[in-house]
Amino acid sequence: MAGKKYKVALEKVSARGDCELMEAVELLKEVSDNGFDASVDVAMKLGVDPRHADQVVRGTVMLPHGTGKTVSVLVVCSEAKAEEAEEAGADMVGFEDYIEKIQNGWTDVDVIIATPDVMGKLGRVGKILGPRGLMPNPKSGTVTMDVAKAVKEVKAGKIEFRVDKAGNVHAPVGKVSFGAQELTDNVTSFIKEVVRLKPSAAKGQYIRNISISSTMSPGIRVKKEKFVA
Repeated sequence: MAGKKYKVALEKVSARGDCELMEAVELLKEVSDNGFDASVDVAMKLGVDPRHADQVVRGTVMLPHGTGKTVSVLVVCSEAKAEEAEEAGADMVGFEDYIEKIQNGWTDVDVIIATPDVMGKLGRVGKILGPRGLMPNPKSGTVTMDVAKAVKEVKAGKIEFRVDKAGNVHAPVGKVSFGAQELTDNVTSFIKEVVRLKPSAAKGQYIRNISISSTMSPGIRVKKEKFVA
């Protein structure tokens, strides 16, 4: 059952209808007084059919103000790249020792970066990492010889996203404590990248709707016109 605060927030949101992005962010901050610094997420309903490979929307984006979250990074690489990864700020660095840990059920990490030469052995744990969104992938920049750059980008606010089976794509874009302009900048960067990645095979209306929400708030619909013009 929805709590009293949520009901009050829902009434405020419902009364406003679709908002310009900055208005939506300001309203979100207003209705997200939950006594903790909640995460802010953006969600987009896309006019694609992800069952077809040529309509899968997947990519990465650098959020200008980061996510506000401390991201733990594991770099799986040979000893030759280990020092570079550590100096760049990786939280964990290793090779076969971490593959063995993952085989035994360990997945306590946010992002895994790997060099191409270890992917053959890392593939053994693909069935464990894949469903958790942790398997390194060249398209997301997490399979690379430039591990220093990859680690720094992830730590600075680079996020990965992928459309789900229902045609939705969503991502964390900051914290309620962020300034309204910071959140607006982050959401704008995400939306623009999703729009840029529109598959040529997608027909009809690509962006169906956009909404933002915090951890315990109702979703606030964002006017999409300026993003799809």
